[in-house]
Amino acid sequence: MRTSLDCIPCIIRQALEAARLMSLTATVQEQIVREVLGWTAEMELTQSPPALGQKIHRRLRQITGIADPYRVAKDRFNRMAVDLLPKLKAEIKAASNPLETAVRLAIAGNVIDMGVNGDVTGGEVRNAIDQALTEPFTGAMNGFRQAVSSARNIMFLADNAGEIAFDRLLIEQLSSVPVTVAVRGAPIINDATRADAQTVGLQEIAEIVDNGSDAPGTILQDCNEEFIRCFTEADLIIAKGQGNFETLSDERRNIFFLFKAKCPVIAARVGQPIGTHVLMRSSANFVDLADFSDVNV
Repeated sequence: MRTSLDCIPCIIRQALEAARLMSLTATVQEQIVREVLGWTAEMELTQSPPALGQKIHRRLRQITGIADPYRVAKDRFNRMAVDLLPKLKAEIKAASNPLETAVRLAIAGNVIDMGVNGDVTGGEVRNAIDQALTEPFTGAMNGFRQAVSSARNIMFLADNAGEIAFDRLLIEQLSSVPVTVAVRGAPIINDATRADAQTVGLQEIAEIVDNGSDAPGTILQDCNEEFIRCFTEADLIIAKGQGNFETLSDERRNIFFLFKAKCPVIAARVGQPIGTHVLMRSSANFVDLADFSDVNV
């Protein structure tokens, strides 16, 4: 997915929020913003937004010397999400359609995105859960169910810390076939790394690999050989979050994207209002209208 002109103000906002989170001085904050303005002026808009996000956060880590600036926030969201798991597992167990309920909850967890909202709160997460369980969502649920039932090898691309605990609920519903969970190869914003996957116990139910990259998405040419092998061998890929959608929506693979549409650019791309919970099959190679026959389920 190309970078839109409308992405540029968001990229600058994200850089300033990150600089403030790291308690950088006003002088250094100004330096960062000016550098980012220069980068955006020169950026090839054919690149995806995560490509510039990767460059920004590398620079921030270089200036601060902090390898994982969001570590405290990630730990906080991991603890909060793990504490919610018993209640959410009970919701799934009592549901008439456990797979759909697990999908809804996994998408609800996508609200934990500090790249879009640096001040996301526990209250917002709980509200997202309530909305996910009670409101319609735009989704190819029938197509997803069929894809899961016929898959022999599933790859699950995780997104954020905290959110990854919600992903566990969905992965548990896929446990009849091998599932490989991919996380980021190095810290980037509050995206999940191997440490976050292990914190929520994903190693108990799936193989964990890291993609070798510090981009807030999945830029295939930046990923390591192990990830590419798993990605190539998977006959079904489930990709969480806007960053994975931005970087993989044009890939000719059997991919289902799960995310909350949190910005005007993504909302326009999927043709839905901001705030919509989306389950969407990649249209790059799969254009079966049946995939979209169960919209607003």
